[in-house]
Amino acid sequence: MNQTKTNAIVTGATGAIGGAIARQLAAKGYQVTLIVRSEAKGIQTASEIKAATGNPDIHLLTADLSLKKDIERIASAWNQPLKLLVNNAAAAPRRREVNVAGTEMQWATNVLGYFWMMKFFTPHLKSGAPSRIVNVASYWAGDLDLTDPECKKRRYNNDMIYRQSKQADRMLSVAFAEKLKADGITVNAVHPGNVNSVLSNNLGYGGSTSPDQGADTPVWVATAPELEGITGKYFEHRRQTFCPFSEMHQEIQRLTALCEKY
Repeated sequence: MNQTKTNAIVTGATGAIGGAIARQLAAKGYQVTLIVRSEAKGIQTASEIKAATGNPDIHLLTADLSLKKDIERIASAWNQPLKLLVNNAAAAPRRREVNVAGTEMQWATNVLGYFWMMKFFTPHLKSGAPSRIVNVASYWAGDLDLTDPECKKRRYNNDMIYRQSKQADRMLSVAFAEKLKADGITVNAVHPGNVNSVLSNNLGYGGSTSPDQGADTPVWVATAPELEGITGKYFEHRRQTFCPFSEMHQEIQRLTALCEKY
C-alpha cells in the first residue's frame, strides 16, 4: 500500500451503493480497500474503479462480514492508520438463513458485522484520527425486538428484519459515537436513497435512485470538511435529520450489551 495516501475501507463494495461509494472516494484520491465476500467480484470491481478514476491504489480484503473471526482476522492484519471506515455491507435473504456460526444472516451481517468492524478497527482509526465512521443505514427502520433479534420466535419476514437491522445500525452509531469521541473518531449514520440493487429487489422494491446518487450522502458525510467533529447524527439527502432511535438510551445500552455477547 501507498504509505502517503489517506486510507479508507468500504464494506459491501461489490454492490450497487458500495461500489459507487468506493469509486467516488477513489476519485477524491483516497487509497480504498474493498472488503468483499467474493474475490472474483472484488477483482472486477477494483479494476472498474481503477479504470474509471485513474487511481491505482485500490485494494482487496476477502471476508465474510457475518463472522466475527473473519473481521478479527482482517483487523489484526491491518497495519496502517485508517482515516475512514464505511460500513455498507448488508443482506436481506427472502427466507430465514443462518451463517456457518448458526446466527441469522441479517442480524449477523447488517448488525453484528457493523458492530465488529467498528470494534476491531478502532485501534487503526485512533492511529488515523481525526477519523470517521459512516454507517449506511436507512430511513426504512423499526421493528427492533431485542428479545428475539434472530427471529427465532417471530415469523420471518425479510422486510421486517431488514428494518430491525437498520434501526440497530442507527442506534449503534450513537453508542460508538459516544464511546469514541474522546479518541477523535466520529460516527454517523446515513440513508443512501432508494437504489435499485440485489438487496432492494430481495425486499420487493425497485429503486428510483442511481448508485451514484445513493452514494452521494454517504460520501459527503465521510469527507465534508464542515462535518469535522460532528458525531452521533443521522443524515438524509445531505441534511442532518432527527432520529428517534437516538433517544432510546436504555435500548441502546441493551443492544450494545447484546452484541458484545456474540
